Amino acid sequence: MSRFWHDTVEFFPILLNGVALTIVVTLGSLLLSTVLGLVWAMMRVSGIRVLSGVSATLINLIRGIPIIVLLFYLYFVMPDLGVTLSALQAAILGLGIAYSAYQAENFRAGIEAIDKGQIEAAQSIGMGWWMTMRRVVLPQAVRIVLPPYGNVMIMMLKDSSQASTITVAELALQGKLIASSTFKNSSVFTLVALMYLTMSIPLILLVRHFEKRAARR
Repeated sequence: MSRFWHDTVEFFPILLNGVALTIVVTLGSLLLSTVLGLVWAMMRVSGIRVLSGVSATLINLIRGIPIIVLLFYLYFVMPDLGVTLSALQAAILGLGIAYSAYQAENFRAGIEAIDKGQIEAAQSIGMGWWMTMRRVVLPQAVRIVLPPYGNVMIMMLKDSSQASTITVAELALQGKLIASSTFKNSSVFTLVALMYLTMSIPLILLVRHFEKRAARR
């Protein structure tokens, strides 16, 4: 145990640099996936067959591609097409696109859970489709999708480790580099796991809070 604490004091500052990048990747991809997911969901429920079909196709296509393949494509293939991204940009873009499909399904489920009578009532007093969505549907749908949205945040935090495959020096890659140079695999990866847990537990508690609030409604 004393050896572990000694290693913790030595490696913790280095791993903190990885934590910072992990948070950047997670927040950046979360924002992108939220925006894209909302766009896909709005297209899906628009009632316009072409938009709904395009959205469904995109969602199925994105869900069928492994995240790591998407990251490789953005980072290694796009330069051949004239678009060069940094490793961090590719990681945020790849994770954001990958998770936008799951966000879209969450948002669509929340929107479709709203009583259609409310939508008809809003339209009967002259509200257009977009105003009905903005003032009536989306505020209620947000409360419904908060628990699954929190779960997506937790998954994205953990999946940010896949950014290490394209040389983003986030927490997982920092741990791997330290372990490979010191051969202290047990101490390093135990510390990495504890740091991921430290970031995940507040999110888990937040999701539980939202789930309890939703159950009381």
